[in-house]
Amino acid sequence: MTANSTPASGRYRVAVAGASGRMGRMLIEAIHNSDDCVLAGALDVPGSPALGIDATAFLGRASGVPITSDLREGLARAQVLIDFTRPEGTLAHLEACKELGVKLVIGTTGFSDEQKKTLAEGAEKVAVLLAPNMSVGVNVTLKLLEMAAKALSTGYDIEIVEAHHRHKVDAPSGTALKMGEVIADALGRDLNECAVYERYGHTGARDPSSIGFATVRGGDIVGDHTVLFAGTGERIEITHKSSSRETYAQGSLRAVRFLADKPQGMFDMFDVLGLR
Repeated sequence: MTANSTPASGRYRVAVAGASGRMGRMLIEAIHNSDDCVLAGALDVPGSPALGIDATAFLGRASGVPITSDLREGLARAQVLIDFTRPEGTLAHLEACKELGVKLVIGTTGFSDEQKKTLAEGAEKVAVLLAPNMSVGVNVTLKLLEMAAKALSTGYDIEIVEAHHRHKVDAPSGTALKMGEVIADALGRDLNECAVYERYGHTGARDPSSIGFATVRGGDIVGDHTVLFAGTGERIEITHKSSSRETYAQGSLRAVRFLADKPQGMFDMFDVLGLR
């Protein structure tokens, strides 16, 4: 059986990168509790104190899958790798996945344009699903934002406010940027040209074509996003709030199932949810 083939048991063999982290553990628990997925590999960085430990030990159960930093070992039995790590780590995983024929579900954020190009080139060899947020609710929210932006294309100022926990290292969040991209595309604008990420001092009047971003970091906030359409005499706010990473894990498993019959290509959660 090759890595890309569906197991005879009908269960998808899934490996998890960043296995000892908060998101990694949530993914492993979701896979463990799933009826159609099985944990096939668990990866972590060299030097991690979790190396060698059974990946489901934190659940008080044994999976027979040790956490390893050896990519070939961790991906040897996998059909799909779920990766919520850092851009550099994800790109290293991509190279191993291309070699071994393992598909990729990527929730990592903070990619540069050049790194996104590398991912797209990798998708010519193996199926890659890239989404800054795997939550079903967030992706439905993105569709609502597209509709709202088209209807409120004139006379409304657009601001995006996001809040996350103190440990998040990139800003604005990948989800906030995706919201900006969806809105800008709906308005026929280029986000790179109309985004405003900082305001300080005497800024002058607001450019009506701009899309503003504000970032909050603190505590254990899982993820809050609000898009404000501020007009004359009224304001429309579209908000999504995450209270648990479980929604990201369940969305990731939906992505795994979607990729089952996809040999190569670049996809996102709109493809998974039929929101095109």
